[in-house]
Amino acid sequence: MELNLKKSIIFFDLETTGTNITKDRIVEISIIKVKPNGEEEEYTYRINPEMPIPAEATAVHHITDDDVRHEPTFKQRAKELAKIFMGCDIAGFNSNRFDMPLLVEEFDRAGVDFDYSKANFIDVQTIFHKKEPRTLVAAYRYYCNKELEGAHSANADTRATLEVLKAQLDRYEDLPRDIEELAKFSSPNRNVDLQGRIVYNEHGVEVINFGKYKGRPVEEVLLRDPGYYGWIKHGDFSGDTKRVFDRIKLRMGK
Repeated sequence: MELNLKKSIIFFDLETTGTNITKDRIVEISIIKVKPNGEEEEYTYRINPEMPIPAEATAVHHITDDDVRHEPTFKQRAKELAKIFMGCDIAGFNSNRFDMPLLVEEFDRAGVDFDYSKANFIDVQTIFHKKEPRTLVAAYRYYCNKELEGAHSANADTRATLEVLKAQLDRYEDLPRDIEELAKFSSPNRNVDLQGRIVYNEHGVEVINFGKYKGRPVEEVLLRDPGYYGWIKHGDFSGDTKRVFDRIKLRMGK
């Protein structure tokens, strides 16, 4: 089953120095852009993270400091990457909670405008977990009846993600074929920010989704605890999450 595309969609995967959204860096990015006519464009770039790659990260993706020492930095690649993503919907495996927020952080540090406000986000992992809770390797085996060779290389994982989504569409007749509806299905919550630190409740009100104020409306918390906003702004939160708080506070006129 092919995707019903109104515009191009990008499947992407990152290999990184670690799992901290705000502190870790990209060492490899692989992209498959699928156009509405079915044509594909494929890109894989190694990135110099400008910091040592921890041994535990290398043990997962097998990329060493020497492998990226002479590669361009993200800042040097940022404009080219932003152009590739421009105007596209975006898909990945666990991309809503990790890859996308980390990518946005890299663009912020590079000072390059990366407008993803009109993109639909498809997280294949969320679809998988709603249907058959497993890992990408197991998903590839389950849906595609193949073993994933080269797991934890960005290109192999990206290609596997695309193949798994197509197989999911074949298997589940109730899955929407429209990208916007599929994005809604693959989102675990009605996220306001990419990581889901803030979500919409059943009344369409932005509520905090973590910590001591979990489930409380953001506006209510900002009114009752003025110091909370400062804690968010100076805390270890992604730039995307901080911008959502900024917008809500600005809307409140405070």
